[in-house]
Amino acid sequence: MVRITDPARSRAFYEALGFEFERDMDIVRNGELEATNYFFSLGASTSVLELTYNHDGRTYELGTGYGHIALAVDDLRASLDKLKEQGIEAEREPYRVREGGSLICFVQDPDGYRIELIDRS
Repeated sequence: MVRITDPARSRAFYEALGFEFERDMDIVRNGELEATNYFFSLGASTSVLELTYNHDGRTYELGTGYGHIALAVDDLRASLDKLKEQGIEAEREPYRVREGGSLICFVQDPDGYRIELIDRS
């Protein structure tokens, strides 16, 4: 679960990464809408990502416990081109952590969460 501050922007970002919106679920406490959970599928796997929007206007810090979410993509350069068309920029050019390792790159979601893209090719 990742806490978000703008459901529309977050949904567009994660759909651009290939997630498919599955459903949302309101959380009502004492008759008041407290939060909405948004669930996303990835390929044949359902409910692999939960985004939570709290309706009370609070803000969040990323914290030191969160590292990143990693996603494998078939063609990193093509994926980055598609994301760029939607206004999503890479943090830096794709690179390899070690010689012979996978080509990787990072993007950030609207709340600053880092997402690693790993080239499968």
